[in-house]
Amino acid sequence: MAAQQTKDTIHANGLEIAIYTEDFKNEYISLTDIARYKSDEPNDVIRNWLRTRDTIEFLGLWEQLHNPNFKPVEFDGFRKKAGMNAFALSPQKWIEATNAIGITARSGRYGGTFAHTDIAFEFASWISPEFKLYIIKDYKRLKNEENSRLSLNWNLNRTLSKLNYRILTDAIKENIIPKSITKEQAAIIYAHEADVLNMALFGVTAKQWREQNRTLEGNIRDQATIEQLLVLANLEGLNAEFIKMGLPQNDRLIKLNQAAISQLTSLLKNNTIKQIK
Repeated sequence: MAAQQTKDTIHANGLEIAIYTEDFKNEYISLTDIARYKSDEPNDVIRNWLRTRDTIEFLGLWEQLHNPNFKPVEFDGFRKKAGMNAFALSPQKWIEATNAIGITARSGRYGGTFAHTDIAFEFASWISPEFKLYIIKDYKRLKNEENSRLSLNWNLNRTLSKLNYRILTDAIKENIIPKSITKEQAAIIYAHEADVLNMALFGVTAKQWREQNRTLEGNIRDQATIEQLLVLANLEGLNAEFIKMGLPQNDRLIKLNQAAISQLTSLLKNNTIKQIK
């Protein structure tokens, strides 16, 4: 797995449990911290959990559902041996042998064994059903607070994007659309210019996105992340200036794409959105 970023901490019955994430969508909870509820030797607790057939079967099913690169042959070998007295399995061995993504091992000061929330809750249930409830309760609190912040920031950035889009359409009207054009023709030009931004930021046109995401509600921008909406607002302002400067559309697309890559890379690298909440 790629280098992860610290996200938050759960406080469950007096115990702190770390959460990490790669993409701010899939979260990984520390099994090491959860295991400390049962023993001062958390690694031993995790290895004992991994020895059971029920655990191996659960992990294998999870990987089959979420991981196209999972190795079923190696998994089947572990499943046949699970539960035997001589069977032993560490997180590192499971990850390396099966190419698993549901469990990850981190080194260093804040290291340990982490697992996707689905797996972490299963592990907590094995540790103590009561303790699992404490974990779920505080995890829900954390998600509710996060969703509240995300909703506020998303709507703010969506509004900002719309305001900047008005500036962009004015620039299109003044510099691109001929005076005698019909409203229908003007709408086509506006749509084409909107797709310049879509291509620069998302890599697809609005039509292509709809064809690829028929089950999702709204449009490409309704499904955008906070970071994407913030960059989109900046790109709309940039595009308006480029239009006033008389830059051809293909040149504007290249410059806007370069700006989108640079700004998104900076936001995600520095975790800016998280820091300003």
